[in-house]
Amino acid sequence: MPWVKRSIGILSLALIAVAAVCFHHYLPRHDVVHVTGVEVKRMDADGVISAENPADGPTRDVYFINTVSTDSKREVVVYRNEDTGWGFPWYFKFDSADLQAKAQDYSRDPNQLVLIRYYGWRFQIFSMFPNITEIKATTSRAEPFPLFNTIFFSVLFVLLVVIGLLVRRAIRRRSAPMVPVISPSK
Repeated sequence: MPWVKRSIGILSLALIAVAAVCFHHYLPRHDVVHVTGVEVKRMDADGVISAENPADGPTRDVYFINTVSTDSKREVVVYRNEDTGWGFPWYFKFDSADLQAKAQDYSRDPNQLVLIRYYGWRFQIFSMFPNITEIKATTSRAEPFPLFNTIFFSVLFVLLVVIGLLVRRAIRRRSAPMVPVISPSK
């Protein structure tokens, strides 16, 4: 039976790792950056349409916001600005054109700091970009406290503890020895 416990442990760790990766990708994060430019590219399911990658299906316009980090390294980061609509992830973002106009306005002042809320990762090899959900001017280089993520993980932790206690109680009830109840006779 030790292999069953070991298998359950390995499976549990694998599920926790997959959940952690999904949470890191889909939960919001913040960056304080300088906006350097904006652009619009025509894309299809394969990525940006070009001579090497002709359109082979339905296409859409995708907004991109080019930024530079505020630290001494001055790293360049490109963000996608695309509506999520009613689909997953449920950010219900319908204002990508408005965010693009704000970003274009912020790009005119090279000293303007901008706080960007986004989700996703940047993978250059797959042409994946993080998607912006909010952009606003700021005067501070400090990133805000991740209040939503803290509340989300607190509720998730409490929920998992309650489920764990309920499962533990059910297992104890099932494994408790059955004691016959003798009723007094009249």
